[in-house]
Amino acid sequence: MEPTTLTTERLVLRPFATGDAPEVYAACQDPEIQRWNEVPSPYGRAHADTWVDETVPAGWREDTAYSFAVRLGAQGPLVAALGVHPRGESVFEVGFWAVKEHRGRGYVTEAVGAAARWAFAELGAGRLEWRAELGNEASRAVAEKAGFRMEGVLRAGISHRGTMRDCRVGGLLPSDLDLPSRLPYLPSPAA
Repeated sequence: MEPTTLTTERLVLRPFATGDAPEVYAACQDPEIQRWNEVPSPYGRAHADTWVDETVPAGWREDTAYSFAVRLGAQGPLVAALGVHPRGESVFEVGFWAVKEHRGRGYVTEAVGAAARWAFAELGAGRLEWRAELGNEASRAVAEKAGFRMEGVLRAGISHRGTMRDCRVGGLLPSDLDLPSRLPYLPSPAA
């Protein structure tokens, strides 16, 4: 897929570029980002360079990951990172982290909303999933504010630093955002 830029009232979501590496490196020094996200720990400058110069472009080119630098306006600071990853037919997963200095202002919730609408409209997603290790309440709060419905706990649902961890999972459907779905959805009568 061709790299895409999304905009909201306050934010610009665009693919990471070489010039973003210093901000990515600085953000990933935060122990909370390293605790809850699958980034290297310790996080070196070479990790940031590889991420923005190789990993992100390959994801877009190979349709394996769509990673966005979330900025406050076109020229503003990096406030978050957000990725949308294919997980099966019509199913995608969203993941994110926020720069410590920009947490608690609703930026990530706003970015997740924009990415969700894009995934439903442009990628043909029939379902968007969010997963986070149990205890990551900040991530859960963002997901719920963005409209995800918490659906349960998956035992050994994610791998993190060489161990399987229990995680909470949430789902978002196009109809949750009053959007049409490319595939019909037949909910269970018990749902």
